[in-house]
Amino acid sequence: MSETPDSAVHPAGTETETVRAYIERHRSAFLDDLAEWLRIPSVSGQPERAGDVRRSAAWLVAALKETGFPTAEVWETDGAPAVFAEWPSDDPDAPTVLVYGHHDVQPAAREDGWHTDPFEPVVVDGRMYARGAADDKGQVFFHTLGVRAHLAATGRTAPAVHLKLLVEGEEESGSTHFRALVEKQAARLATDVVIVSDTGMWSETTPTVCTGMRGVADCEIDLFGPDQDIHSGSFGGAVPNPATVAGRIVAALHDADERVAIPGFYEGVTELSATERALVAELPFDEDAWLATARSHGTLGERGYSTLERVWARPTAEVNGIGGGYQGPGGKTIVPASAHLKLSFRLVAGQDPDRIETAVRDWLAGLVPAGIRYEIVFGAPTRPCLTPLDHPALKAVAGAMSRAFDGAKVRYTREGGSGPAADLQDVLGAPVLFLGISVPSDGWHAPNEKIELDLLMKGVETTAHLWGDLPTALHDAERPGPGRP
Repeated sequence: MSETPDSAVHPAGTETETVRAYIERHRSAFLDDLAEWLRIPSVSGQPERAGDVRRSAAWLVAALKETGFPTAEVWETDGAPAVFAEWPSDDPDAPTVLVYGHHDVQPAAREDGWHTDPFEPVVVDGRMYARGAADDKGQVFFHTLGVRAHLAATGRTAPAVHLKLLVEGEEESGSTHFRALVEKQAARLATDVVIVSDTGMWSETTPTVCTGMRGVADCEIDLFGPDQDIHSGSFGGAVPNPATVAGRIVAALHDADERVAIPGFYEGVTELSATERALVAELPFDEDAWLATARSHGTLGERGYSTLERVWARPTAEVNGIGGGYQGPGGKTIVPASAHLKLSFRLVAGQDPDRIETAVRDWLAGLVPAGIRYEIVFGAPTRPCLTPLDHPALKAVAGAMSRAFDGAKVRYTREGGSGPAADLQDVLGAPVLFLGISVPSDGWHAPNEKIELDLLMKGVETTAHLWGDLPTALHDAERPGPGRP
């Protein structure tokens, strides 16, 4: 591991110039350290890699201590270990910020289509290729150089905020034990603001800040009819067919306007404001290019909303799998004994997963006829989260990013996927904001994942500005203040 960057005396020039000069001086050593971390194949979804996930956590603890964090430790869970770090401000009234990320990665092997060894980082044309480069080690690690640049530019010996980090070890395998960890450690994690650095931007030339992620609830439905497959000529038309019932359930999911037709499904939904719709419309969206990425041949969704609005801000119901009856070659004239469905529901702000589960169960009970027995099992849900556009901390994030991007206008996006950020919001009672610099071409979860190194430095620069800007931005905001040491 390289030598810790020094806390240089604030030279002449603007703060931005000082930050950039500091980052440039330490860029090479920073990238060497990142490459060292990326060589650890911390794949949480593969049991044989459990030792590597633990080694990754230990490596990060050492790196954070070397950065200057007085507290950095491994937190055990019933699964993979997480890392916690804390660096209190010299100002006892400073706001507390908790940065979230994860140090585990997706599986990767050369035979998947990688041009190089996925766990031997290589730099080509200003890009670092390696599994985890963007998702999420690179975006976690930029905080180490960012805080040192903040200190160098301000002359401080401690950050202007009480800075905490929580770096999860099993996000890529479902965050199974994450909420329990947050609940157990809620007192030490107490914060005024959560910054999630596990997200991205619209493009290299359009800096954006994500303001929300959808939640998700999913279920499996098993339908049982006859005790065995039976002859469709002798019994068909006189007994209920579970495969037919499965088809009716699927057909009943949406109405003619592609709205989810489950009664009560939209209860509590936070609707898009006119301002938000205008901000979405500002983005340079190319629907044909989007369809190409989706490997699809046309758009379809809830009437009255654009494609981006449907993906980011509207709830959905999807059939993830359907089966039942004979699937082999040729015909087999039967009434099948069973059928199966897998459904998932993406949820937006204002929707409660427990209410959704109740609504789905009640809806299903009204669809299944007598003579069909069924079982429905829900998985663990993920709650949605949304940052109000007028939140002062969001304005601070956008302002810091704009400074890093030479005054460029920073636009707002949401993400259609789901993650554990809502657990932090739910348990800690703090607003969640997103700060990421990855771009769609980085190839998360795909072969040849990479990070754009110049953009990575923009992430460093953004955090260097942000820690100084947040206290001022939050000065007049109501803060519960539980996270102050």
